Amino acid sequence: MTRASHDPTARRPRGPEDAWVDGPRGRYWGTFGAAGLLLAHPDAGVLLQLRAVWSHLGGTWGLPGGARKAGETPEAAAIREADEEAGVPPELVTVLGTSVFDLGYWSYTTVLARTDELFAPILGDAESEALEWVPFDAVADLSLHPGFGAGWPDLRSRLDEFLIG
Repeated sequence: MTRASHDPTARRPRGPEDAWVDGPRGRYWGTFGAAGLLLAHPDAGVLLQLRAVWSHLGGTWGLPGGARKAGETPEAAAIREADEEAGVPPELVTVLGTSVFDLGYWSYTTVLARTDELFAPILGDAESEALEWVPFDAVADLSLHPGFGAGWPDLRSRLDEFLIG
């Protein structure tokens, strides 16, 4: 695994999208839904974020991502959030597809993407304790965010299709 460097001065403004949404199946972050970037490098694996212990489901590994802004596509939101949280250069991201978890009143879109240029991620805010490139076969061994963990087998299969053909 390759660890990230840290930029302790980075701060993000909060907007109307940064709020909890309550519904019959639970409470979720992001007024307009949320999106995360599952960025894969053919040799290094996937870029994962260790969520800060103070955050919701902190101490688990998941994707850089967060609340969508009004009118923002899931792809744009995932790439913006990954840039803000992990220093992912948007110009290195090739979107491959999406996977949507939709509850009707809230949705989360996993944006599957590829980069062919390995870069060192940068901790861009306090939401992450670590960012690492994790080999594909090691992901399931981590303490994963429950939503990401439940989706990982299917997401891994889809990535294999995109990366291997």
